[in-house]
Amino acid sequence: MSEAPLPNFFIVGAGKAGTTSLHGYISQHPQIYMSPVKEPCYFASEIRGGTLSPDFERHLRRQSRGLAEILKDSAPVKPLGWIAHDLDDYLRLFQNVRDETAIGEASAAYLWSATAASNIHASVPTAKIVMILRDPAERAFSQYLHQASVGLTGAGFREHLRQSFEYMQAFEHTQAFEYMQGAGADRKQLSIFHPFLEAGLYSAQVKRYLDVFPREQIRIYWYEEAWRDTGAMLADLLEFLGVDASFRPDTSRRSLERRRPRWLGAHHFLKKFKLWYPLRALVPDAVIPRLRSAAFRQGKSLKMDERDREYLVDYYREDVIKLSAMLDRDLSSWLR
Repeated sequence: MSEAPLPNFFIVGAGKAGTTSLHGYISQHPQIYMSPVKEPCYFASEIRGGTLSPDFERHLRRQSRGLAEILKDSAPVKPLGWIAHDLDDYLRLFQNVRDETAIGEASAAYLWSATAASNIHASVPTAKIVMILRDPAERAFSQYLHQASVGLTGAGFREHLRQSFEYMQAFEHTQAFEYMQGAGADRKQLSIFHPFLEAGLYSAQVKRYLDVFPREQIRIYWYEEAWRDTGAMLADLLEFLGVDASFRPDTSRRSLERRRPRWLGAHHFLKKFKLWYPLRALVPDAVIPRLRSAAFRQGKSLKMDERDREYLVDYYREDVIKLSAMLDRDLSSWLR
């Protein structure tokens, strides 16, 4: 795979800020080649087999079974192949690049990752970096809804927050103990609890990119503003990437619309014990839309409880203030 090119731009996050929709929209541009796999996470050294919780690993194994259909090159697919562990796995994603001038991939974990910015810079120092930042409290709620919808949790949001916070505290206590014992190893598994709250602590994350890439190679969008005028954001992004900015992709669909199972515990049980898909296979295709509507609440009716928002606003307050000062951006709306 050594003849395949590396990307020259990266959508690095944040997670649950519309990066999947953005990936789909710009993939339509004739001058842009996007990795057919979103979230390969190659440059995030923390995301590898052995660092995933059992639930996350099961979810990743299910995803990886679809790789053969996506890649269509007759080569074998690894059980955890969705995550590109080595360079050949990663370059395989770009083997079909032809004459496109902008070559990209999107891994929302790259923003949170402590290693991705420096790893990308070491391999592609001229890369262009794209990020979308979202109100961190709303980002956390959206991540929870996604985790619930794919069966990774059967808890309500407040209970999920409590468990995430306890997980963080337990890890910090363990890490301090190991440090005193001379170990100091970071053994924190990637799970539904980590990096759940941490993913919204943007100030240090953004700074890692500003520290290694010139500011003119970084484009930052603000979720609440950008998605109100999708056309303007896309035109600006295309110009940033150096391709025809007059191109208008089909933006009629948004990917990963928010939804939540009506029966959290039952949905989690069926997914965890691999009963969901066998049961679904018994249902006629014509009935699936009605079944989905009955099984899930969707759209704008899914709102965070005000008490949960107050908790999260307090949790993120100091970091939001740091980010605001660093980027000279009024972020007071995130603190209300």
